[in-house]
Amino acid sequence: MTEIERLKDIVQTLRSENGCPWDRVQTHVSLKSTVIEEAAEVVCGINILDQTGDPENLKEELGDLLLQVMFHACIAEEEGLFTFDDVAKVVSDKMIRRHPHVFSGVEYASDEERHQAWEKIKKVEKAGKEWQDSYLQEAMNEAGELIKVAKKRKGYE
Repeated sequence: MTEIERLKDIVQTLRSENGCPWDRVQTHVSLKSTVIEEAAEVVCGINILDQTGDPENLKEELGDLLLQVMFHACIAEEEGLFTFDDVAKVVSDKMIRRHPHVFSGVEYASDEERHQAWEKIKKVEKAGKEWQDSYLQEAMNEAGELIKVAKKRKGYE
């Protein structure tokens, strides 16, 4: 069993009838503040690594953020929406599409040409989904508010 399979089993157990009451009742919406807080803690881990050379906090915080990704994927799977493997496939396919110079032998004359190709590929990917951008500003504002709540909860305000 791989460690990612082990993590999925743990999350599924936590959410099962015999699992943890708190974990069992969580939803995508109820976990929004947690995913924002964990992302901020990854930034902290990066800062610790950058300033001290110690990678341990970053390793732990990346694990906590991965737990959030797995938690959301397990909830989505319970709801019949998608699986963790679907999430991994989507990002893997995206990285291959967006890096033809690495995976398809395409050569660019300059960094600028490579950047323009990236933007063109991204635009093609987003075609027909432009309406999703209208949600981003609200989500950024909400993330800012969730950070304020996390700071207060941690005693920083």
